Amino acid sequence: MFFKKEMTSGSIEYIIVGLGNPGKQYENTRHNAGFIALDYIAGELGVKVNKIKFKSTVGEATIGGKRCLLMKPSTFMNLSGQAVTEAMRFYKIPPQNTVILSDDLSLDVGVIRIRRKGSDGGQKGLQNIIYLSGSDEFPRVKVGIGKKPHPDYDLKDWVLSRFTDKDKKLIAERLPDIKGAVECIVAGDIDKAMNLYN
Repeated sequence: MFFKKEMTSGSIEYIIVGLGNPGKQYENTRHNAGFIALDYIAGELGVKVNKIKFKSTVGEATIGGKRCLLMKPSTFMNLSGQAVTEAMRFYKIPPQNTVILSDDLSLDVGVIRIRRKGSDGGQKGLQNIIYLSGSDEFPRVKVGIGKKPHPDYDLKDWVLSRFTDKDKKLIAERLPDIKGAVECIVAGDIDKAMNLYN
């Protein structure tokens, strides 16, 4: 009973989710751009994302005066919705207050796109979140990881490949913008985020 009370004390208003695959072998792979972005935001806020809850590692942060749950699902990318919808149900958070940070193959490395809602664009983690929640009204910050080098290149091999040093630098340069975009979204000004960072 004490544990339950402790978990629900205060109210989480937003969930910020970085998508990726757990485990050392997937660190710094293209598919883990969402994890990289979330880790940067947590680091800048001085928050540790290390508690195990909702099939994820989580931490709590205050962004613009609002209490936010930072989460990295441990379910592997294709089942991200299991973790995300569990946390949404627990805190009664609507899709509009659940911000998804994910990789995007259709964007050049380091390009970011903020969207208010929409289809999954082929991103399997987003696809599972939309499927299990029954909604596509999730604000999202998509991080470009670049197209496959040539059409015959295996898609799975590409998204699970590691960023080159040049690509890492391009991603690192945009991390402050991703944090800025999340701050705008939590402040209720997604238009500002799109105008500033898209």
